[in-house]
Amino acid sequence: MSPLVGLDVGTSGARAVAVDEAGNVVAEASSGYPLHSPRPGWTEQDPADWWEGAKAALGKVAAEVGGDVAGIGLTGQMHGSVFLDSADEVIRPALLWNDQRTGEQCEEITEAVGAERLIQLAGNPALTGFQAPKVLWLRDEEPENYGRVSRVLLPKDYVRLRLTGEYATDASDASGTLFLDVKGRDWSGEILAALGVPAEWMPKVHEGPQNTGGLREEVAVELGLPAGIPVAAGGGDNAAAAVGTGIVAPGLVSSSVGTSGVLFAHTQGFNPDPSGRLHAFCHAVPGEYHLMAVTLSAGGSLSWWRDAVGGDFDDLVGAASGVPPGSEGLIFLPYLSGERTPHLDPRARGAFFGLTARHGIPHMTRAVMEGVVFSLRDGLEIMRGLGVPVEDVRATGGGARSPLWRGLQADVYGEPIRRTAADEGPAYGAALLAGVAAGTYADVGEASAVVRLREGVTEPDPRRAKAYEEHYEVYRSLYPATSDAMSRLTELATAASEEEKPG
Repeated sequence: MSPLVGLDVGTSGARAVAVDEAGNVVAEASSGYPLHSPRPGWTEQDPADWWEGAKAALGKVAAEVGGDVAGIGLTGQMHGSVFLDSADEVIRPALLWNDQRTGEQCEEITEAVGAERLIQLAGNPALTGFQAPKVLWLRDEEPENYGRVSRVLLPKDYVRLRLTGEYATDASDASGTLFLDVKGRDWSGEILAALGVPAEWMPKVHEGPQNTGGLREEVAVELGLPAGIPVAAGGGDNAAAAVGTGIVAPGLVSSSVGTSGVLFAHTQGFNPDPSGRLHAFCHAVPGEYHLMAVTLSAGGSLSWWRDAVGGDFDDLVGAASGVPPGSEGLIFLPYLSGERTPHLDPRARGAFFGLTARHGIPHMTRAVMEGVVFSLRDGLEIMRGLGVPVEDVRATGGGARSPLWRGLQADVYGEPIRRTAADEGPAYGAALLAGVAAGTYADVGEASAVVRLREGVTEPDPRRAKAYEEHYEVYRSLYPATSDAMSRLTELATAASEEEKPG
Protein backbone atom coordinates (compact mmCIF):
# COMPACT_ATOMS: atom_id res chain seq x y z
CA MET A 1 0.00 0.00 0.00
CA SER A 2 1.12 3.58 -0.69
CA PRO A 3 2.15 5.60 2.38
CA LEU A 4 -0.02 8.25 3.99
CA VAL A 5 1.11 11.78 4.77
CA GLY A 6 0.15 13.96 7.72
CA LEU A 7 0.87 17.69 7.65
CA ASP A 8 0.96 19.77 10.83
CA VAL A 9 0.73 23.55 10.36
CA GLY A 10 2.26 24.38 13.73
CA THR A 11 3.18 27.59 15.48
CA SER A 12 6.93 27.33 14.91
CA GLY A 13 6.86 25.49 11.59
CA ALA A 14 5.23 22.96 9.29
CA ARG A 15 5.93 19.28 9.80
CA ALA A 16 5.09 16.41 7.46
CA VAL A 17 5.40 12.68 8.12
CA ALA A 18 4.77 9.72 5.86
CA VAL A 19 3.41 6.57 7.49
CA ASP A 20 3.02 3.10 6.04
CA GLU A 21 -0.04 0.86 6.54
CA ALA A 22 1.51 -0.72 9.64
CA GLY A 23 2.02 2.67 11.27
CA ASN A 24 5.76 2.96 10.71
CA VAL A 25 7.16 6.42 9.95
CA VAL A 26 8.95 6.14 6.61
CA ALA A 27 9.78 9.81 5.98
CA GLU A 28 9.60 13.13 7.78
CA ALA A 29 10.47 16.77 7.16
CA SER A 30 10.04 20.17 8.79
CA SER A 31 10.22 23.77 7.68
CA GLY A 32 10.22 26.71 10.10
CA TYR A 33 8.68 30.16 9.83
CA PRO A 34 8.62 33.27 12.04
CA LEU A 35 6.23 34.36 14.75
CA HIS A 36 5.51 38.09 15.11
CA SER A 37 4.52 40.04 18.22
CA PRO A 38 3.95 43.66 17.12
CA ARG A 39 2.72 44.66 20.58
CA PRO A 40 2.74 43.07 24.07
CA GLY A 41 0.17 40.25 24.15
CA TRP A 42 -0.23 40.17 20.36
CA THR A 43 0.89 37.19 18.26
CA GLU A 44 0.54 37.01 14.48
CA GLN A 45 1.81 35.07 11.48
CA ASP A 46 1.68 35.53 7.74
CA PRO A 47 -0.39 32.72 6.17
CA ALA A 48 1.92 32.88 3.15
CA ASP A 49 4.66 31.57 5.47
CA TRP A 50 2.49 28.59 6.39
CA TRP A 51 1.98 27.79 2.73
CA GLU A 52 5.66 28.01 1.91
CA GLY A 53 6.52 25.90 4.95
CA ALA A 54 3.85 23.35 4.06
CA LYS A 55 5.11 23.06 0.49
CA ALA A 56 8.69 22.63 1.65
CA ALA A 57 7.82 19.90 4.15
CA LEU A 58 5.46 18.07 1.78
CA GLY A 59 7.92 18.30 -1.08
CA LYS A 60 10.74 16.79 0.99
CA VAL A 61 8.57 13.90 2.17
CA ALA A 62 7.24 13.31 -1.34
CA ALA A 63 10.79 13.08 -2.64
CA GLU A 64 11.76 10.60 0.08
CA VAL A 65 8.89 8.23 -0.76
CA GLY A 66 9.19 8.66 -4.49
CA GLY A 67 5.90 10.55 -4.85
CA ASP A 68 3.92 7.42 -3.99
CA VAL A 69 1.30 8.74 -1.55
CA ALA A 70 -2.29 7.55 -1.00
CA GLY A 71 -3.64 10.60 0.84
CA ILE A 72 -2.91 13.64 2.98
CA GLY A 73 -4.34 14.53 6.39
CA LEU A 74 -4.19 18.02 7.86
CA THR A 75 -3.74 19.29 11.39
CA GLY A 76 -2.37 22.45 12.95
CA GLN A 77 -2.50 25.14 15.57
CA MET A 78 -6.07 25.87 16.63
CA HIS A 79 -8.10 29.08 17.00
CA GLY A 80 -6.21 31.34 14.59
CA SER A 81 -8.07 33.70 12.25
CA VAL A 82 -7.23 33.97 8.58
CA PHE A 83 -9.22 36.74 6.92
CA LEU A 84 -9.70 36.40 3.16
CA ASP A 85 -11.27 38.74 0.60
CA SER A 86 -13.46 37.69 -2.32
CA ALA A 87 -10.36 36.77 -4.36
CA ASP A 88 -9.04 34.57 -1.52
CA GLU A 89 -6.26 37.07 -0.84
CA VAL A 90 -5.11 37.39 2.78
CA ILE A 91 -6.29 40.72 4.16
CA ARG A 92 -3.94 41.02 7.16
CA PRO A 93 -1.63 38.81 9.23
CA ALA A 94 -3.46 36.03 11.06
CA LEU A 95 -4.19 36.42 14.78
CA LEU A 96 -3.01 33.31 16.65
CA TRP A 97 -4.22 31.06 19.46
CA ASN A 98 -2.14 32.80 22.14
CA ASP A 99 -3.03 36.36 21.10
CA GLN A 100 -4.54 38.25 24.05
CA ARG A 101 -5.87 41.47 22.51
CA THR A 102 -9.57 40.59 22.50
CA GLY A 103 -10.66 40.97 26.13
CA GLU A 104 -13.36 43.54 25.34
CA GLN A 105 -14.76 41.42 22.53
CA CYS A 106 -14.98 38.41 24.86
CA GLU A 107 -17.11 40.47 27.22
CA GLU A 108 -19.34 41.47 24.30
CA ILE A 109 -19.78 37.85 23.20
CA THR A 110 -20.68 36.75 26.72
CA GLU A 111 -23.29 39.49 26.97
CA ALA A 112 -24.72 38.91 23.49
CA VAL A 113 -25.11 35.13 23.78
CA GLY A 114 -25.29 34.69 27.54
CA ALA A 115 -22.60 33.01 29.64
CA GLU A 116 -24.59 29.86 30.37
CA ARG A 117 -25.99 29.58 26.85
CA LEU A 118 -22.54 29.98 25.34
CA ILE A 119 -21.24 26.96 27.26
CA GLN A 120 -24.37 24.98 26.37
CA LEU A 121 -23.82 25.64 22.66
CA ALA A 122 -20.09 26.15 22.18
CA GLY A 123 -18.87 24.09 25.15
CA ASN A 124 -16.66 26.95 26.31
CA PRO A 125 -16.75 30.51 27.64
CA ALA A 126 -15.54 33.40 25.51
CA LEU A 127 -11.74 33.33 25.73
CA THR A 128 -9.23 35.63 24.07
CA GLY A 129 -7.54 32.82 22.18
CA PHE A 130 -10.63 31.72 20.28
CA GLN A 131 -11.52 32.80 16.76
CA ALA A 132 -14.86 34.55 17.34
CA PRO A 133 -13.47 37.44 19.43
CA LYS A 134 -10.76 37.93 16.81
CA VAL A 135 -13.42 38.49 14.16
CA LEU A 136 -15.12 41.09 16.34
CA TRP A 137 -11.76 42.74 17.07
CA LEU A 138 -11.25 43.19 13.32
CA ARG A 139 -14.71 44.75 13.10
CA ASP A 140 -13.95 47.16 15.95
CA GLU A 141 -10.32 48.04 15.29
CA GLU A 142 -9.85 47.64 11.52
CA PRO A 143 -13.27 48.34 9.98
CA GLU A 144 -11.87 48.78 6.47
CA ASN A 145 -10.33 45.33 6.59
CA TYR A 146 -13.50 43.91 8.10
CA GLY A 147 -15.48 45.29 5.20
CA ARG A 148 -13.33 43.28 2.77
CA VAL A 149 -13.86 39.92 4.51
CA SER A 150 -15.41 37.16 2.43
CA ARG A 151 -14.14 34.10 4.32
CA VAL A 152 -12.67 33.29 7.74
CA LEU A 153 -10.50 30.18 7.99
CA LEU A 154 -8.42 28.38 10.59
CA PRO A 155 -4.67 28.02 9.92
CA LYS A 156 -4.61 24.46 8.56
CA ASP A 157 -7.73 25.19 6.50
CA TYR A 158 -5.98 28.02 4.68
CA VAL A 159 -3.36 25.47 3.63
CA ARG A 160 -6.22 23.13 2.64
CA LEU A 161 -7.63 25.86 0.40
CA ARG A 162 -4.30 26.16 -1.35
CA LEU A 163 -4.03 22.37 -1.71
CA THR A 164 -7.58 21.62 -2.89
CA GLY A 165 -9.38 24.86 -3.66
CA GLU A 166 -12.05 23.91 -1.08
CA TYR A 167 -13.36 25.90 1.90
CA ALA A 168 -13.56 23.19 4.54
CA THR A 169 -12.73 22.41 8.15
CA ASP A 170 -13.26 19.60 10.64
CA ALA A 171 -15.44 19.45 13.73
CA SER A 172 -12.60 19.29 16.26
CA ASP A 173 -10.80 22.39 14.97
CA ALA A 174 -14.09 24.23 14.41
CA SER A 175 -14.90 23.63 18.10
CA GLY A 176 -12.19 26.15 18.93
CA THR A 177 -13.81 29.02 17.04
CA LEU A 178 -16.68 29.65 19.50
CA PHE A 179 -18.99 29.70 16.46
CA LEU A 180 -19.75 25.95 16.52
CA ASP A 181 -22.75 24.19 18.02
CA VAL A 182 -20.48 21.50 19.47
CA LYS A 183 -23.23 18.99 20.25
CA GLY A 184 -24.71 19.50 16.77
CA ARG A 185 -21.23 19.45 15.16
CA ASP A 186 -22.07 22.34 12.82
CA TRP A 187 -22.09 26.15 12.89
CA SER A 188 -24.46 27.70 15.40
CA GLY A 189 -26.94 29.99 13.65
CA GLU A 190 -27.83 31.39 17.07
CA ILE A 191 -24.27 32.48 17.89
CA LEU A 192 -23.53 33.81 14.41
CA ALA A 193 -26.73 35.86 14.44
CA ALA A 194 -26.08 37.21 17.93
CA LEU A 195 -22.63 38.41 16.86
CA GLY A 196 -23.65 39.66 13.41
CA VAL A 197 -21.23 37.35 11.59
CA PRO A 198 -22.44 36.10 8.17
CA ALA A 199 -22.82 32.31 8.00
CA GLU A 200 -21.43 32.33 4.45
CA TRP A 201 -18.02 33.32 5.82
CA MET A 202 -17.67 29.91 7.44
CA PRO A 203 -16.30 26.79 5.68
CA LYS A 204 -18.15 23.47 5.49
CA VAL A 205 -17.69 21.29 8.59
CA HIS A 206 -16.59 17.67 8.06
CA GLU A 207 -15.67 14.80 10.37
CA GLY A 208 -11.94 14.21 10.80
CA PRO A 209 -11.46 11.23 8.45
CA GLN A 210 -13.69 12.54 5.66
CA ASN A 211 -12.25 13.51 2.27
CA THR A 212 -12.56 17.27 1.75
CA GLY A 213 -11.30 17.32 -1.84
CA GLY A 214 -8.54 16.09 -4.12
CA LEU A 215 -5.08 17.58 -4.47
CA ARG A 216 -5.11 20.17 -7.26
CA GLU A 217 -3.13 19.23 -10.35
CA GLU A 218 -0.88 22.28 -10.42
CA VAL A 219 0.00 21.82 -6.74
CA ALA A 220 0.55 18.09 -7.23
CA VAL A 221 3.04 18.79 -10.00
CA GLU A 222 4.91 21.31 -7.86
CA LEU A 223 5.11 18.94 -4.88
CA GLY A 224 5.78 15.73 -6.77
CA LEU A 225 2.59 14.06 -5.56
CA PRO A 226 -0.27 12.36 -7.43
CA ALA A 227 -3.05 14.73 -8.48
CA GLY A 228 -6.46 14.06 -6.99
CA ILE A 229 -5.36 12.14 -3.90
CA PRO A 230 -7.78 12.74 -1.00
CA VAL A 231 -7.08 15.42 1.57
CA ALA A 232 -8.72 14.40 4.83
CA ALA A 233 -10.47 16.96 7.03
CA GLY A 234 -8.03 16.07 9.80
CA GLY A 235 -8.23 17.72 13.19
CA GLY A 236 -7.01 20.42 15.48
CA ASP A 237 -3.51 19.66 16.69
CA ASN A 238 -4.61 18.12 19.97
CA ALA A 239 -7.36 15.96 18.51
CA ALA A 240 -5.04 14.73 15.77
CA ALA A 241 -2.32 14.00 18.33
CA ALA A 242 -4.88 12.02 20.33
CA VAL A 243 -5.62 9.86 17.29
CA GLY A 244 -1.87 9.40 16.86
CA THR A 245 -1.47 8.25 20.47
CA GLY A 246 -4.56 6.05 20.49
CA ILE A 247 -6.64 8.30 22.78
CA VAL A 248 -9.89 7.16 21.17
CA ALA A 249 -11.73 5.52 24.09
CA PRO A 250 -12.82 6.48 27.64
CA GLY A 251 -10.19 6.25 30.39
CA LEU A 252 -7.38 7.31 28.07
CA VAL A 253 -5.65 10.65 28.65
CA SER A 254 -2.77 12.29 26.80
CA SER A 255 -0.40 14.77 28.41
CA SER A 256 1.35 16.97 25.90
CA VAL A 257 4.21 19.36 26.56
CA GLY A 258 4.75 21.33 23.37
CA THR A 259 4.76 25.11 22.98
CA SER A 260 1.52 24.93 24.92
CA GLY A 261 0.63 22.14 27.35
CA VAL A 262 -2.49 20.04 26.98
CA LEU A 263 -4.27 17.34 28.94
CA PHE A 264 -6.72 15.60 26.60
CA ALA A 265 -9.37 13.12 27.78
CA HIS A 266 -11.67 11.19 25.45
CA THR A 267 -15.32 11.45 26.53
CA GLN A 268 -18.48 9.75 25.37
CA GLY A 269 -21.05 12.44 24.67
CA PHE A 270 -20.93 16.21 25.00
CA ASN A 271 -20.28 16.97 28.67
CA PRO A 272 -18.95 20.53 29.11
CA ASP A 273 -17.52 21.80 32.38
CA PRO A 274 -20.25 24.18 33.67
CA SER A 275 -17.60 26.62 34.88
CA GLY A 276 -15.77 26.60 31.53
CA ARG A 277 -12.38 25.82 33.07
CA LEU A 278 -11.93 22.91 30.65
CA HIS A 279 -12.56 23.03 26.92
CA ALA A 280 -15.30 20.73 25.65
CA PHE A 281 -14.65 20.02 21.96
CA CYS A 282 -15.56 17.56 19.26
CA HIS A 283 -13.02 14.79 18.75
CA ALA A 284 -11.52 13.95 15.37
CA VAL A 285 -13.27 10.59 15.86
CA PRO A 286 -16.71 10.93 14.19
CA GLY A 287 -19.46 11.54 16.72
CA GLU A 288 -17.11 11.60 19.73
CA TYR A 289 -15.98 14.39 22.09
CA HIS A 290 -13.17 15.31 24.43
CA LEU A 291 -12.32 17.51 27.39
CA MET A 292 -9.10 19.48 27.28
CA ALA A 293 -7.09 21.49 29.79
CA VAL A 294 -4.63 24.01 28.35
CA THR A 295 -1.49 25.65 29.70
CA LEU A 296 -0.62 28.40 27.22
CA SER A 297 3.14 28.49 27.90
CA ALA A 298 4.41 24.98 28.63
CA GLY A 299 7.44 24.14 26.53
CA GLY A 300 7.13 27.82 25.56
CA SER A 301 8.17 28.72 29.12
CA LEU A 302 11.31 26.62 28.85
CA SER A 303 12.05 28.14 25.43
CA TRP A 304 11.67 31.63 26.90
CA TRP A 305 14.03 30.71 29.73
CA ARG A 306 16.59 29.20 27.35
CA ASP A 307 16.52 32.35 25.22
CA ALA A 308 16.84 34.55 28.31
CA VAL A 309 19.89 32.80 29.77
CA GLY A 310 21.50 31.35 26.66
CA GLY A 311 22.86 27.84 26.28
CA ASP A 312 20.97 24.89 24.88
CA PHE A 313 18.11 22.76 26.13
CA ASP A 314 20.14 19.63 26.79
CA ASP A 315 22.65 21.43 29.00
CA LEU A 316 19.96 23.32 30.93
CA VAL A 317 17.77 20.27 31.48
CA GLY A 318 20.79 18.14 32.37
CA ALA A 319 21.78 20.58 35.11
CA ALA A 320 18.18 20.81 36.33
CA SER A 321 18.08 17.02 36.70
CA GLY A 322 20.54 17.31 39.56
CA VAL A 323 18.34 19.71 41.55
CA PRO A 324 16.08 18.14 44.21
CA PRO A 325 12.28 18.06 43.77
CA GLY A 326 10.77 21.44 44.60
CA SER A 327 13.90 23.30 43.45
CA GLU A 328 14.80 24.04 47.08
CA GLY A 329 11.71 26.12 47.70
CA LEU A 330 11.46 27.86 44.34
CA ILE A 331 8.20 27.93 42.35
CA PHE A 332 7.53 29.28 38.86
CA LEU A 333 4.13 30.44 37.60
CA PRO A 334 4.13 29.72 33.83
CA TYR A 335 1.63 32.39 32.82
CA LEU A 336 3.82 34.09 30.23
CA SER A 337 0.93 34.44 27.75
CA GLY A 338 -1.90 34.77 30.24
CA GLU A 339 -3.55 31.48 31.17
CA ARG A 340 -6.49 29.29 30.27
CA THR A 341 -6.96 26.33 32.60
CA PRO A 342 -8.00 26.90 35.30
CA HIS A 343 -7.89 30.68 35.58
CA LEU A 344 -9.28 31.88 32.22
CA ASP A 345 -7.23 35.03 32.72
CA PRO A 346 -5.48 36.80 29.82
CA ARG A 347 -3.88 39.16 32.33
CA ALA A 348 -2.14 36.45 34.32
CA ARG A 349 1.64 36.87 34.38
CA GLY A 350 4.62 34.61 34.96
CA ALA A 351 6.72 34.80 38.10
CA PHE A 352 9.41 33.11 40.15
CA PHE A 353 8.41 32.88 43.80
CA GLY A 354 10.79 32.04 46.63
CA LEU A 355 14.08 33.19 45.12
CA THR A 356 17.08 33.25 47.44
CA ALA A 357 20.80 33.80 46.95
CA ARG A 358 21.22 30.03 46.94
CA HIS A 359 19.24 29.58 43.73
CA GLY A 360 21.07 29.41 40.42
CA ILE A 361 20.16 28.69 36.83
CA PRO A 362 19.73 24.92 37.41
CA HIS A 363 17.20 25.59 40.19
CA MET A 364 15.34 28.09 38.05
CA THR A 365 15.29 25.74 35.06
CA ARG A 366 13.83 22.95 37.13
CA ALA A 367 11.32 25.34 38.72
CA VAL A 368 10.15 26.38 35.23
CA MET A 369 9.57 22.74 34.29
CA GLU A 370 7.88 21.92 37.60
CA GLY A 371 5.61 24.96 37.30
CA VAL A 372 4.46 23.84 33.86
CA VAL A 373 3.53 20.40 35.18
CA PHE A 374 1.81 21.93 38.23
CA SER A 375 -0.29 23.95 35.80
CA LEU A 376 -1.24 20.79 33.92
CA ARG A 377 -2.05 19.11 37.24
CA ASP A 378 -4.66 21.84 37.77
CA GLY A 379 -6.48 20.52 34.70
CA LEU A 380 -6.17 16.91 35.81
CA GLU A 381 -7.78 17.75 39.16
CA ILE A 382 -10.76 19.36 37.39
CA MET A 383 -11.18 16.26 35.19
CA ARG A 384 -11.10 14.01 38.24
CA GLY A 385 -13.67 16.25 39.93
CA LEU A 386 -15.99 15.86 36.95
CA GLY A 387 -15.74 12.08 37.18
CA VAL A 388 -13.58 11.61 34.08
CA PRO A 389 -11.82 8.23 34.35
CA VAL A 390 -8.02 8.42 34.25
CA GLU A 391 -6.72 4.91 33.59
CA ASP A 392 -3.85 5.40 31.15
CA VAL A 393 -1.78 8.60 30.71
CA ARG A 394 0.33 8.83 27.56
CA ALA A 395 3.00 11.48 27.10
CA THR A 396 3.21 13.28 23.78
CA GLY A 397 4.78 16.44 22.36
CA GLY A 398 8.42 17.39 22.76
CA GLY A 399 8.17 16.66 26.49
CA ALA A 400 7.64 12.97 25.77
CA ARG A 401 11.25 12.67 24.61
CA SER A 402 12.73 14.03 27.85
CA PRO A 403 13.20 11.69 30.83
CA LEU A 404 12.94 14.66 33.19
CA TRP A 405 9.67 15.92 31.69
CA ARG A 406 8.23 12.38 31.86
CA GLY A 407 9.40 11.91 35.42
CA LEU A 408 7.91 15.22 36.52
CA GLN A 409 4.55 14.27 35.01
CA ALA A 410 4.54 10.87 36.73
CA ASP A 411 5.49 12.33 40.11
CA VAL A 412 3.20 15.38 40.00
CA TYR A 413 0.18 13.51 38.59
CA GLY A 414 0.77 10.42 40.71
CA GLU A 415 0.19 8.30 37.61
CA PRO A 416 2.38 6.03 35.46
CA ILE A 417 3.35 7.70 32.19
CA ARG A 418 3.47 5.70 28.97
CA ARG A 419 4.98 6.75 25.68
CA THR A 420 4.06 5.78 22.15
CA ALA A 421 6.62 4.24 19.80
CA ALA A 422 6.17 7.13 17.36
CA ASP A 423 6.75 10.64 18.77
CA GLU A 424 5.50 12.48 15.70
CA GLY A 425 2.48 14.00 17.46
CA PRO A 426 -0.29 15.70 15.47
CA ALA A 427 1.18 14.96 12.04
CA TYR A 428 1.18 11.24 12.78
CA GLY A 429 -2.50 11.30 13.78
CA ALA A 430 -3.33 13.33 10.67
CA ALA A 431 -1.67 10.65 8.55
CA LEU A 432 -3.87 7.99 10.17
CA LEU A 433 -6.97 10.10 9.42
CA ALA A 434 -5.77 10.33 5.81
CA GLY A 435 -5.68 6.54 5.82
CA VAL A 436 -9.41 6.39 6.50
CA ALA A 437 -10.12 8.96 3.77
CA ALA A 438 -7.97 6.95 1.35
CA GLY A 439 -9.57 3.62 2.25
CA THR A 440 -6.44 2.13 3.84
CA TYR A 441 -8.38 1.72 7.11
CA ALA A 442 -12.10 1.19 7.62
CA ASP A 443 -12.43 3.73 10.44
CA VAL A 444 -10.46 5.65 13.05
CA GLY A 445 -10.53 2.72 15.45
CA GLU A 446 -8.79 0.51 12.93
CA ALA A 447 -6.32 3.29 12.10
CA SER A 448 -5.43 3.88 15.77
CA ALA A 449 -4.92 0.15 16.29
CA VAL A 450 -1.52 0.55 14.61
CA VAL A 451 -0.37 2.86 17.45
CA ARG A 452 2.23 1.01 19.52
CA LEU A 453 3.45 1.79 23.02
CA ARG A 454 7.07 1.59 24.13
CA GLU A 455 7.89 -1.08 26.68
CA GLY A 456 9.22 1.30 29.30
CA VAL A 457 6.80 2.97 31.75
CA THR A 458 7.75 5.96 33.92
CA GLU A 459 6.37 5.20 37.38
CA PRO A 460 5.84 7.86 40.05
CA ASP A 461 8.41 7.82 42.84
CA PRO A 462 6.64 7.91 46.25
CA ARG A 463 9.23 10.18 47.86
CA ARG A 464 9.24 12.71 45.03
CA ALA A 465 5.46 12.52 44.68
CA LYS A 466 5.05 13.44 48.36
CA ALA A 467 7.39 16.42 47.98
CA TYR A 468 5.51 17.60 44.91
CA GLU A 469 2.15 17.27 46.67
CA GLU A 470 3.36 19.76 49.27
CA HIS A 471 4.84 22.14 46.69
CA TYR A 472 1.71 21.91 44.54
CA GLU A 473 -0.40 23.19 47.42
CA VAL A 474 1.87 26.25 47.65
CA TYR A 475 1.71 26.67 43.86
CA ARG A 476 -2.10 26.67 43.95
CA SER A 477 -2.13 29.43 46.56
CA LEU A 478 0.00 31.87 44.55
CA TYR A 479 -2.34 32.88 41.72
CA PRO A 480 -5.23 33.92 44.02
CA ALA A 481 -2.75 35.87 46.14
CA THR A 482 -1.20 37.76 43.22
CA SER A 483 -3.86 38.02 40.49
CA ASP A 484 -4.74 41.63 41.34
CA ALA A 485 -1.09 42.65 41.02
CA MET A 486 -0.81 40.75 37.71
CA SER A 487 -3.82 42.57 36.35
CA ARG A 488 -2.47 45.96 37.41
CA LEU A 489 0.91 45.26 35.81
CA THR A 490 -0.83 44.35 32.56
CA GLU A 491 -2.74 47.64 32.65
CA LEU A 492 0.48 49.57 33.20
CA ALA A 493 2.26 47.79 30.35
CA THR A 494 -0.67 48.42 28.00
CA ALA A 495 -0.75 52.10 28.92
CA ALA A 496 2.98 52.43 28.32
CA SER A 497 2.63 50.74 24.93
CA GLU A 498 -0.16 53.14 23.95
CA GLU A 499 2.00 56.14 24.89
CA GLU A 500 4.81 54.89 22.65
CA LYS A 501 2.60 54.55 19.55
CA PRO A 502 3.50 57.07 16.84
CA GLY A 503 1.24 60.01 16.18
